[in-house]
Amino acid sequence: MQLYYADLHIHIGRSNKGKAVKITASRDLTFYNIMEEASTRKGMDIVGIIDCQSPAVQEDILYYLNEGTMKEVDGGGIQFRNTTMMLGSEIEICDEGFGPAHVLAYLPNLQSMMDFTRWMSNYMKNVNLSTQRLYVPAKILQEEVIGRDGLFIPAHIFTPHKSAYGSCSSKLSHVFNLDFISAVELGLSSDSEMAGLISELNEIPFLTNSDAHSLGKIAREYNQLRLKSPTFSELKKALLRKDGRKITANFGLNPKLGKYNRTYCSNCSSIIEENNSVVERCTYCGSEKVVRGVFDRITQIADQKRSKNNKPPYLYQIPLEFIPGLGPSKLNQLLSRFGTEMNVLHHATREQISEVVGEKLSDLIMLAKQGKSVIQTGGGGTYGKIT
Repeated sequence: MQLYYADLHIHIGRSNKGKAVKITASRDLTFYNIMEEASTRKGMDIVGIIDCQSPAVQEDILYYLNEGTMKEVDGGGIQFRNTTMMLGSEIEICDEGFGPAHVLAYLPNLQSMMDFTRWMSNYMKNVNLSTQRLYVPAKILQEEVIGRDGLFIPAHIFTPHKSAYGSCSSKLSHVFNLDFISAVELGLSSDSEMAGLISELNEIPFLTNSDAHSLGKIAREYNQLRLKSPTFSELKKALLRKDGRKITANFGLNPKLGKYNRTYCSNCSSIIEENNSVVERCTYCGSEKVVRGVFDRITQIADQKRSKNNKPPYLYQIPLEFIPGLGPSKLNQLLSRFGTEMNVLHHATREQISEVVGEKLSDLIMLAKQGKSVIQTGGGGTYGKIT
């Protein structure tokens, strides 16, 4: 058994031929660029690309498989250098009587994903684009994913826009079959302690992923897994906590850095921080035009004081890209010395880092590694800041 780092939510912006996939994502987010960045700079052992239902993306995958640059591996997944890619799809569902929510489906190989695409194309207006609405009930989608030996994971479950708890319902069980949920993705504005206040999540594994819309955002949140090898079948065992495989840690941002941590007033642009309260109107201008933050939404629907099932440790960590004063040149110097961002964050000492970027930046990086940076809270679609 070994420990592996995994970021399972990365978007593709464009195909090799320039076709749009995730319209809001960077054009640099091509299939090859993601694999190159994840392997050589970030140091990710496993990545999940969640636009693999797109025929344009499948065409790119086939190109690199046929070329020999990448290969399908026994146990599921596609390998490039030291990184294995899991084939995923982000899908929007909206059952009658409920709001919309995004979910993630992962399948073991390209053939099963192509078959899934053919099925979805009957119920989706444009299967080429990312995160499109599927016009079937959520439980039917779950059956199709699980029936293909896949994994079904509600995405960024607390964010106010298009998530299971943020905009869909107050309970997963209202919409989903809990037995067919492989894990839930917490999102950038929550952590395990916050999610632990919801009792129906007690037995469901937690994942932390980047939801990257640019290359630099890959691995801003990620998971540490104990596996025999970095394959789909081993990942599935880890989520089932089977045969010693498991999630050993979640590495994520302090929720205050998330875009939707606290309630935001769209009238006066204020972030509203009222501890242990549910904000219905702006405390500054009185407006009811508020976007409820994750903290406040969890406060509203919480039904227990803490999780009753032991979860892996959730460790606050700041990506190198977030650190003030650490520009591209200094970052490249660190990567030249230590190889990958994972090596900087997990293995390099303060003294070693100081030799490359000086004492001031070294101190900031050590605070970031330990999750002790001073933070200005985010909300209303604006990220928090390290001050």
